[in-house]
Amino acid sequence: MTSIRHFPATYPLPDWRNFGVMLRVLLGVNFLTLIAALVQTATLDQWLARFVEMAALVEPLLLLTLGMLAALRDVLRRLPLRLGQLIVVGLVMLAAFAQQLYWQSLGFPESGSGLRVILLAGAAGGLLLLYFELRARAHSPAQAEARLAALNARIRPHFLFNSLNAVLSLIRARPQQAEAALESLSDLFRAAMRDPAELVNVADEIALGRQYLELEKLRLGERLAVDWQIEGNFSQIPIPPLMLQPLLENAVYHGIEPAPEGGLLRVSVVRHGDELHLAISNPTTRQAQHAAGNQMALANIRERLALYYDLEARLEITATPDAYEVRISLPCQAIKH
Repeated sequence: MTSIRHFPATYPLPDWRNFGVMLRVLLGVNFLTLIAALVQTATLDQWLARFVEMAALVEPLLLLTLGMLAALRDVLRRLPLRLGQLIVVGLVMLAAFAQQLYWQSLGFPESGSGLRVILLAGAAGGLLLLYFELRARAHSPAQAEARLAALNARIRPHFLFNSLNAVLSLIRARPQQAEAALESLSDLFRAAMRDPAELVNVADEIALGRQYLELEKLRLGERLAVDWQIEGNFSQIPIPPLMLQPLLENAVYHGIEPAPEGGLLRVSVVRHGDELHLAISNPTTRQAQHAAGNQMALANIRERLALYYDLEARLEITATPDAYEVRISLPCQAIKH
């Protein structure tokens, strides 16, 4: 079973193919270069010019090293942690040495002392690895799972009471439908109690979302219309649990329920290359009074996406006077154990 224990933030040796890791390395190295340029200049007027000169030497080395580490990611992460970290530092120093030889072969004597450049590159690599190790401790599996448990979307009490009342109204007139509704309600609460650190496949999330909307339809009747746009087979694609249902609940609670005439809820699940795109849109009405709760739920989902995917997932909102749409984009390739 794939879980948060296998995600980049919880392992001290970073995933060099992760966009968030690459961005942090780029920013970290350029920040260190900026500090080094400040130390080497006598006045602030010379600082920027010196930084540009140093960046011209650092950037090619940085990009070359990131490329090597990305290619060797799987090999490095199979090694013991300290050995993997030592090899990373060694590769950084080797790349610095190779670049130094290249610059000298082109006749640039001002490229600096070879030994100093190699040692500085190794020190910068060591500092970044220390940062990633400290960050991994802050996002250790135990702490990450505790945060997920606290953030995990909960089915609102008003939905439970409304659903039970709807089922009670069906017991005598339509007992089979009432039984099916209770089974769906049981499935929803079973999903809410699932380990939040474990991933589920998208097909199961879609099925859960359909069950939820069927329950809401018991009490809203024709006021709730749903347009499902599902493109592709999602049975093998992992996704964080309860990612779809809270968005559906928000759409019903904030968009459909306050409107006397109801409205159309649109749900789209589409795969584009290595990305999965979820989109849920609902009509808006002036009668809705739950905007604060809506923002809390979206902030909850944003933080859960950050814990699972770092910067590789996005949540975007489009609000107009007539409609409200939430879009989520996240990696959809299966994550290896």
